Amino acid sequence: MAKLIADSGATKCEWCLIKGRKSERIFTQGISPYFLTIDQIITLLKAELIPALGKAEINEVHYFGTGLANKNNVQIMRKALNRLFPLAKVEADHDMMAAALALCGAENGVASNLGTGSFACYFNGKKIVKSRPGIGYVLGDEGSGAYLGRKVIQYFLYDTFDEELRYKFDAKFVTTRLEILENVYKKPLPNRYLASFAIFLAENRGHYMIENIIEDGLNDFFFQHLCKFNESWKFPHHFVGGVAYAFKDVVRDLCKSYEFELGKVLRNPMEGLIDYYS
Repeated sequence: MAKLIADSGATKCEWCLIKGRKSERIFTQGISPYFLTIDQIITLLKAELIPALGKAEINEVHYFGTGLANKNNVQIMRKALNRLFPLAKVEADHDMMAAALALCGAENGVASNLGTGSFACYFNGKKIVKSRPGIGYVLGDEGSGAYLGRKVIQYFLYDTFDEELRYKFDAKFVTTRLEILENVYKKPLPNRYLASFAIFLAENRGHYMIENIIEDGLNDFFFQHLCKFNESWKFPHHFVGGVAYAFKDVVRDLCKSYEFELGKVLRNPMEGLIDYYS
């Protein structure tokens, strides 16, 4: 008997097959119930997931993914997974719950995601009691890759970078004002485009302008979201996501300045989910 865990975005889905103490990672296309029907999801998984499972007998499926804050989308995913694994117990939930379980397990804690987007929640060991969901890259997503990447672009377009950083930016991205504006305002997935510029921050640590962008962006997240929970001063704070992991020194310093207890900092939820379900 085996368990199957999934953590899915719109473009990539990471699966983990757990058999006893052994685990195997599998990657498929991302699944968004907003854009795929039940039959399309089944077709995709029959082609990309089922062959990789071999002869494993799946008795539990724990699926977390984008779009599952919407109850209709939860039903779509459950129906598709029930048809694929008729003998398994199937659970489907949104990515905030994945972060909460991966980070807090069965304990009280504040779980935050700092990736392309951002969100935070207070988890009591059983359920999410309070949440600060993201409101998107246009209005919010403080501390996210898109938020930090947007600041990098602003420094470039407003000619705020000094000569050293301007040279490095030009060499790294080889782009123009016109190309940037077209990608942001006319092309699809501008949030991911903005987030792609956050790598410039990670590659140029130590420069005062870079440090200011990182510290200000993450502090905005702490102030706008984490300070809204009374529980922030009672329970550990855990973080997941590429931004949190890349700048965990800044996360640590901010926790200290706000008098928060720092817990786990993970690159992605899967490692924590494997521990939880194992």
